[in-house]
Parts: sequence; structure tokens; C-alpha cells
Amino acid sequence: MAVVNPELDGGKPFDWGKASADYAKYRDIYPEMFYRQILDAGLCVQGQTVLDLGTGTGVLPRNLYRYGAQFVGIDLSPEQIEQARRLAKQAGMQIDFFACPAESVDFPDHTFDVVTACQCFFYFDAKKLLPNLRRMLRPGGRLAILYMAWLPGEDPIARASEQLVLRYNPSWSGGGETRHPIELPPETEMYFTVEQESLFDLKIPFTRESWNGRMKACRGIGASLSEKEVAAFEEAHMQLLQQIAPEHFFIEHYAAMTVLRVKK
Repeated sequence: MAVVNPELDGGKPFDWGKASADYAKYRDIYPEMFYRQILDAGLCVQGQTVLDLGTGTGVLPRNLYRYGAQFVGIDLSPEQIEQARRLAKQAGMQIDFFACPAESVDFPDHTFDVVTACQCFFYFDAKKLLPNLRRMLRPGGRLAILYMAWLPGEDPIARASEQLVLRYNPSWSGGGETRHPIELPPETEMYFTVEQESLFDLKIPFTRESWNGRMKACRGIGASLSEKEVAAFEEAHMQLLQQIAPEHFFIEHYAAMTVLRVKK
């Protein structure tokens, strides 16, 4: 399903379904430290029911499944949900996945202990979403917003890859990341209070193939360009990586997490 957001990529349409195969193969990259931040906050653990918004290929539910929470994952893209179901089934996991917009989720009142939104919250219409999340969360329930991004100002490989993305898609507005806390919409304080904020650095390991796949699966390439354009980018990117990167390397990233609690 194509999405048009005038605040992203100059309004150029993007469709995560086009990138689902690469997303499933190359974007399950959060390290143990990332998940440990979630668990140490008392989230997604035994006895909790968790709704994962913008679940994509189910990365969060699948990686946290072993800690005992009961997960439901939703995503706008049917192709992403198809990949999530496939990967969960292969791993023997019982996770419910549904294709629907986050703003349209309609579970009964007080269904969930936790809602997670990883790498996706800025896509949502907060005015519609936040009161609905408050309704579906149990008293004292929490919303965890998470984000991770590479740092092109500090990592030369990431910087060169970004520059190549912009050659093929000058409208892409996803580059140039710097460390910053989660940005909350003003409506948030009507329904939630901030319980915890964290910001931390990560070094993520890649090979030339996996970093190329990660870049293909970004919004500016796989979700936006034609198959011919994606293939041309991949050829140029692999040539670039052979010149500037060893076979195995790390990319500098940062991650941010904000945990919000439902107002009484």
C-alpha cells in the first residue's frame, strides 16, 4: 500500500510492501543491548499482553518472544505482515499479526499492558492514535517508542551510502541523522506522562552484502524506486562498498527509547 506524507521525501509515495523481502532478510539487526533496554524497563515480559505497532516483519515480537509476553503485531502493509507470519511460523512462535493502519486498531478497552512502536511512530497520526492507545491500555499501562539509526556524520561508510541513495532518490529525507531523544507530538501529554528516556550508542556488524541489503530496504530505495532503479542502485552500491569497506565492518548507530505511562 503506497503512502504519501507531505512531511517525508517531499511527498513522494513509498510502499513498504515493495521492500518486504529485503526487509525480512536484512533488517533484523537490533543487537542484544537494544532489547535489554526494553526488558530492563519491565516491558514485554512474562504475564504481559503487548501490541506492537508498525511491526513490519515482526522483528520486535519475534526477538522478545522468548521472554514470555503475549504479542499482537499490526502493520499497514499486507506484504510485511505476510513475511512476519512466515518467519514466526518457521520459528514455532504463536504470534497474531494483522494488516491494518495503526490509527484503525480496535481492540476492546484495557486489552494491553504494553504498546510498542519501533522505527515507526513518526509515521502515525498522533491525534487519532494516542486516545485510542490510552483506551486499549490497562490502567498503568505503558507505551514504549523506540528508534535506531546510523550516524553518517561519524561513520564514513554510512555517509557514502547515504550520498549514493540521494543520487538515485534526491527526494529522500531520511538521511543526516544525529543523536536526539524521541520527539513527542504535543498531544502526548493529554494522555500519557513520560516515565523514562534513554539514548545510547551501538556498533552494528555488517558484511558488504548485509549492509547493501539494509540500504536497499530503506524508505528511499526499496520502498520508493522501481525494480530497475533498485537494481541500478544495488550494482553501484556494491561497487562502492568494494572500494571503501572491508568484507566485515561495523556501522556507528545510536538508539533512543521513551517510555510513557497512561495518565490516571
